[in-house]
Amino acid sequence: MKPTDAEIIENRVDSLLAIMTLDEKIGQMTQVRHFWDLESDSLVTSKFIGSIIHTQGGDPGKTVKDWQNRFIELQKRALQTRLGIPLLLGVDAVHGQNTFDGATIFPHNIGMGATRNPDLVKKAAEVTAIESQATGFNWVFSPCVAIPFNEKWGRTYEAFSESTELTSELTKASIQGHQGESLKDRHTVMATAKHFMGDGATVNGAEGGETILTDQEISNLLMPPYQAAVDEGVGAVMASFNTLNGKSMHTNKAMITDTLKGKMGFDGIVLTDWKGYSRFGGNDVVNAGVDMFMAVDGDMPKFHEGIKRGIRKDSVSMDRINDAVRRILRQKFRLGLFENPFPDTSLVKKVGSKSHRNIARQAVRESLVLLKNKGVLPLNKDLEKIVVVGEHADNSGLQSGGWSVNWQGTLESYNGSTTILDGIKRIATGQVVYDQIGTQTHPDAEVAIIAVGETPYAEFMGDVGNGRGVYRMTLSRKHKDYIAHYKKQGIPVVILLVSGRPMVVTPEINKSDAFIAAWLPGSEGDGVAEVLFGEYDFSGKLPHSWPKYVKDFDGEFGPNLWDESIEPLFQFGYGLNYKEKP
Repeated sequence: MKPTDAEIIENRVDSLLAIMTLDEKIGQMTQVRHFWDLESDSLVTSKFIGSIIHTQGGDPGKTVKDWQNRFIELQKRALQTRLGIPLLLGVDAVHGQNTFDGATIFPHNIGMGATRNPDLVKKAAEVTAIESQATGFNWVFSPCVAIPFNEKWGRTYEAFSESTELTSELTKASIQGHQGESLKDRHTVMATAKHFMGDGATVNGAEGGETILTDQEISNLLMPPYQAAVDEGVGAVMASFNTLNGKSMHTNKAMITDTLKGKMGFDGIVLTDWKGYSRFGGNDVVNAGVDMFMAVDGDMPKFHEGIKRGIRKDSVSMDRINDAVRRILRQKFRLGLFENPFPDTSLVKKVGSKSHRNIARQAVRESLVLLKNKGVLPLNKDLEKIVVVGEHADNSGLQSGGWSVNWQGTLESYNGSTTILDGIKRIATGQVVYDQIGTQTHPDAEVAIIAVGETPYAEFMGDVGNGRGVYRMTLSRKHKDYIAHYKKQGIPVVILLVSGRPMVVTPEINKSDAFIAAWLPGSEGDGVAEVLFGEYDFSGKLPHSWPKYVKDFDGEFGPNLWDESIEPLFQFGYGLNYKEKP
């Protein structure tokens, strides 16, 4: 009987594993950071590195071709080793290939959750895969499948929704889009479900904090998206920074080995998060079942020396090492890297292409949630005078949030993007005046469109409270003044909230004539205007319950589907449109 593809891969893994030295095995378990950790490219060959992560900075070049060539060069170095094992090249492409200035950047996942459109989520992931491959990568650290319990968490926007059911559905669609029918296809990438598990359910929404839940709550609320990911064949799972009932997730063998790899049947790679080896217990992380290690920021010597010491002292078994390397090699064979280690050069021209941006603009339109409308919307494109207010209206960096060009995002517009103001100017036939700092007087204007919200942040930098970050659940005084100033002029006020989470904006909603949750739309800001002017109707629905008061967050969690003791201002799933009256 002819062996199956899976059997062929396992036989190839066995053959390769049998001739590998310990140094080669440890090298395969090592992921280093592009430019920072590589004192010279020779480390790829001398340490038999298995994977490279690219984060930001250390620009490989200005063009897509420059990027692709740089990572091809690194791949060639890996192929020069004794066994010629190719590299996994990973990137945090969490809403498009967002590390490349000029890529198509989609709304963050919270906005994609508002679309409730799995077909669109799949298309967005397909675009992300193509643009990631085009810039030299075969692995993305996406999707985040967290269930946020408290919107004070700085990563709320990385997750689809507080709804387990909706998150599971969109997780499946995202993985289908990233990985396609076969990982061997030249336009697909390996996806990563993260962060396993409980990252969004920490007390007070603290990044890397304590998650305290019953087994039933874990099973019912947090586990389903991961099971959906495993069932869909996700290639990797990333461990989380948080503890789960007092146990670090990086050292939680019961969850990683017994549950994820055992009961759930996951046969891919379990990856640490940033510096997971040294931060969370050294060889305890290895023994918990983690396979690949982000040995970044000087962590590589600690990891290599520590694991060898563990083997010498019998505190780390060779069976555990072989399991880790087997999983890594298995995915490299599934990706077809041994036959086709380099990206398809024909994909270069697709980065930021019109067809990709059209999909992203559709995502923007469908992500917008109309919370209030006193008849001012849709706007007539023939209005004689429109005032657009606020820095968020004309800055694609501000409208994109964190993980956009840079880890913490950017405060400036980037290549190829359009802003909300661009879209308004494109559609409106009358005068459009831009008041960036909200101090002008225009009593003759027929409407003021005021864009307010958050500045970009990522990870713990975006936590509200918890002793970190500078963010709040309410608008800044400056943005409140924008609204008050135009309200006094007696003209209709349309407020666009650009944010990575629901915010406490009850007073501002009350002052508005129309209020829209625009989330973080990404590179195609002109999609917002297309809905404001009625070229398309609103269709977005809240992926989170919307808070009424700051005191709603006095407890461990904010208002959500599972806590009936807190009455939200708007329920999960709320959203108006032009066809239905509020």
